Amino acid sequence: MDGTLAGWLLLRREAHPLAAHCGVLNHVQTHVHFRGRGIGAAMMRHAQGVARDEMGLERLQLAVRSGLGLEEFYRKAGWAEVGRWPGALRVAHGDDRDEILMSLAL
Repeated sequence: MDGTLAGWLLLRREAHPLAAHCGVLNHVQTHVHFRGRGIGAAMMRHAQGVARDEMGLERLQLAVRSGLGLEEFYRKAGWAEVGRWPGALRVAHGDDRDEILMSLAL
């Protein structure tokens, strides 16, 4: 926006042949000054279209850190929580967070 990178994400196909119909979203981020303007939601819609229409994927998956409200953002975009790794992420000493596993059928 106005010459500033507003957001980015990484979309990739699963490398293993048994999961090649699935993709993974990583590093979904928006610039702090542009949050709340729908940029993240627009990026997610675009990524879903690319995954489905250009890459031929049938499902996407991602993992998010608990404690930030991110799972609600993804639920609103149609994603479902499919599991958790309790205490898998250590943000700081004494601050362990769950890794929340989410999935979206395309």
